[in-house]
Amino acid sequence: MRQVWAGGADDMCHKRRRKVVEDEEVNWHEERFSGFPPKRLKAIVVSSRNCFGVESSSGIGRNSSHSTTDEDEADWTRLPDDTLLKVFTLLNHRDRASLASVCRGWRALAASASLWTSLDIRAHVLDSDMTAALSSRCAKLQRLRFRGGAAATAIVGLQARGLRDLSGDSCGDLSDASLCMMVARHEALESLQLQLGVDCERISNDAIKVVATCCPKLKRLRISGIRDVDAPTIGALAKHCPDLMDLAFFDCTNVDEVALAAATSLRFLSVAGSRVISWILAAEMWPKLPHLTGLDVSRTDITAVTAAELMAAPKLKVFCAVNCSHLEHGRDAVESLLNPSVLVTQCTDFKKELASLSSINAGRSPKCKKLTDSLVCKDCHLELTDWTECVLSHALLKTAESNSGLDVFWLNRGTALMLNLLQSQQEEVQERAATALATFVVIDDETESVDPARAEAVLHAGGITHLLHLAKSCREAVQSEAAKAIANLSVNADVAKTVAMEGGISILASLARSPNRRVAEEAAGGLWNLSVGEDHKGAIAGAGAIEALVDLAFKWPSGNEGVLERAAGALANLAADDKCSMEVASAGGVHALVNLARFCHHEGVQEQAARALANLAAHGDSNGNNAAVGKEPGALEALVHLTSSNHEGVRQEAAGALWNLSFDDRNREAIAAVGGVEALVTLAQSCSTGSQGLQERAAGALWGLSVSEVNSIAIGRGGGVAPLIALARSEFEDVHETAAGALWNLAFNPSNALLIVEEEGVPALVHLCSSSQSKMARFMAALALAYMFDGRTDEVAFGPMFSESPGLGVDGLEAARHLAIRNIDACVLSFSNHQALLVPTTSLPPAALTEVAESARIQEAGHLRCSGAEVGRFVAMLRNKAAVLRSCAAFALLQFTMPGGRHAMHHISLLQKDGAGRVLRTIAASATAPLQAKVFARVVLRNVELHPAGEHTTSS
Repeated sequence: MRQVWAGGADDMCHKRRRKVVEDEEVNWHEERFSGFPPKRLKAIVVSSRNCFGVESSSGIGRNSSHSTTDEDEADWTRLPDDTLLKVFTLLNHRDRASLASVCRGWRALAASASLWTSLDIRAHVLDSDMTAALSSRCAKLQRLRFRGGAAATAIVGLQARGLRDLSGDSCGDLSDASLCMMVARHEALESLQLQLGVDCERISNDAIKVVATCCPKLKRLRISGIRDVDAPTIGALAKHCPDLMDLAFFDCTNVDEVALAAATSLRFLSVAGSRVISWILAAEMWPKLPHLTGLDVSRTDITAVTAAELMAAPKLKVFCAVNCSHLEHGRDAVESLLNPSVLVTQCTDFKKELASLSSINAGRSPKCKKLTDSLVCKDCHLELTDWTECVLSHALLKTAESNSGLDVFWLNRGTALMLNLLQSQQEEVQERAATALATFVVIDDETESVDPARAEAVLHAGGITHLLHLAKSCREAVQSEAAKAIANLSVNADVAKTVAMEGGISILASLARSPNRRVAEEAAGGLWNLSVGEDHKGAIAGAGAIEALVDLAFKWPSGNEGVLERAAGALANLAADDKCSMEVASAGGVHALVNLARFCHHEGVQEQAARALANLAAHGDSNGNNAAVGKEPGALEALVHLTSSNHEGVRQEAAGALWNLSFDDRNREAIAAVGGVEALVTLAQSCSTGSQGLQERAAGALWGLSVSEVNSIAIGRGGGVAPLIALARSEFEDVHETAAGALWNLAFNPSNALLIVEEEGVPALVHLCSSSQSKMARFMAALALAYMFDGRTDEVAFGPMFSESPGLGVDGLEAARHLAIRNIDACVLSFSNHQALLVPTTSLPPAALTEVAESARIQEAGHLRCSGAEVGRFVAMLRNKAAVLRSCAAFALLQFTMPGGRHAMHHISLLQKDGAGRVLRTIAASATAPLQAKVFARVVLRNVELHPAGEHTTSS
């Protein structure tokens, strides 16, 4: 039977979801530091990454004009302790832990409390074992960032009684009890920041009162997502925290605006996103706050009149009101009452307003010319700048997450502001700005489409350079958010080109090796998007990213689906390239991807793993990956199992992989042996209303399996004919081709041919060969009909085996025959050059014969490969009493033998072995044969003569 041609391996682009994934944390023990061997070394490199987080081959202290050699090596263990401590301060905690294993002295230095004043453990699960391991180093810990409410309970085990700054992300599961226990053990806290999510009901006013009582030194309290903040709670903060100067209740449903007037120590107040505030009372009470310097009312329903009254506060310098729809309509009313305050809204000229802030600061320090320059000040203006950057970054991120349009704002002012904030000295501001950039370019969560105008605005403003610089930071949280922004922006082709030109591929390849799961995940996502198309695949492979992506599939256990899906997606795109596919296989990619398909239960991972295996198997003629995938233990069973997934994308990619794998003879039989025929028939029966891709691949996989006579019979007996006929009626052109191809294969067997007739397949095939826009679908439908009515079906239909079957009867079968023959004739004629056919065949010059051949040629038919039995059947059909079938057979042989066809030499060899030359010459010279049959026979003879016997090659 014929070897079918599978559709091309397609790339798939990936855009990240808007919100940061907040679950499936990496267990600390699965991410232990792989340090240097515990022995004394003379010359080392500090980690595989330098302090900027990228691959480095330079050793510490290596002089640019003098490199160490075997005879002259630097003994780093002899450096003074204070020098080594200074080096250690340039490294993150992972690198310090790696160096701690070099020798006892370095282990002691790495444990120095002075190196552990700040710790970010958001990438880890903080459990009792981890706290026990860290507690001895946290005596002087002052700043801690964690993720998740579960970590709050374990924080007390660090025994960091001197902790001053505590910040928790994604703490929606934090309870009153956990919060109270945490603050009770850290009475020295000066700053507490908690992101609780949306309308969090687990944290009550009682817990906030405990915070006020237990933390009398509190200066900053920022809580996001608490439902209500009542008057007694605010009163407790005002009473017990006399130094409280920065208070923020982001996205709170209800805040008691009157009680806030009692917090007279406040300098900075934010109620951004609050939904229930009496602005009349706020305008009356808040200007009475004697020290109020900054006020943030972004994303609220404040009116212009109220804003003007609030801006009358005597010491107010910054009034932030981003994305306040009522305020934008009445901005003139606000500006008419402005005091020296800086007004920041989405209609504001940010550069002008920030310059105004600088001029205010200039009253204290003439050196402050702009917002970032004010960081040199050592007084309150530094705090004002930091606070302004903080609330602006928060407002921009929340506005971007709401996806509320604002195109004019983003293009004219918002992009420039986010890029300005990327250059902040505050790590959390850099993170939020990068996250906002990653989010605002995605304009549709459903389709994950990227706005080209916004992406180009970032590009033209130099944003890619800033993001790549952040991606080289030694701070992993910044690396993660910068990589996410680069990934989403890289969906735009111009941005992707700039990322590649500025070295971004190497940076992402290095970040993909990060031991931090979030960093590796976002880096893999960036490589996924950059690998779309052919432009950057070679550079990605050259940067060593293929090995890094394969390692990710092995490195991260089940439960880290985000990184696994992105790694598999990038490998799938790379595997679409012949050369890269071989590198994926040589790096162990086949085993890694099969493991994901077998053992990972996440649908996104399964889909990308199956797609990667499909692309690896798509290069059967040029490399051995097709056979390699089939030989991998469990591969075929896993793909067959995935065809029954509840997720359409998984079913589609699994069917596509089986289609490509069926090109290999051994794979074809092995797929059938593990239940592939039954699974694919079931899939075909259920996908008539599915997507084009699913329908095409389901029919294509059956087409591939039906190349085998045994499989073809099994498909017919297993109920595969009816769903293939239904798919032949699909609205999608590509589905027409695969369904027609499968039915053509099935029709070779007389029993199947009769089933096709009984299942009303003749009208469906007639419709294809007369009306489909696909030349291949018309061609193969005509060939299927020719098989069905070349005489062999009659022997089955009216033979003794079917004597008890009602069948169609003689009249029904004859009616179907006449319908088929008439449309086969029309189909063949539609490919004919009618003017050339008017010339007697004996008078056709070679040029005219070539013209006839080229006009009749179907380019895609050159990919089809027929077996000896099929070629023999067409040769026999040349002798059929039906003139139309003789023309059809000559037309088919013309397609299979045209010079340049993928399998032309194979078919010519079969014709020569079958002695077809005599039959062809008889047809060409016949006085009674149809004209098109005579001309097509002459073309086939010409094709055979162009390749004398013995010059053929065998293609698989």
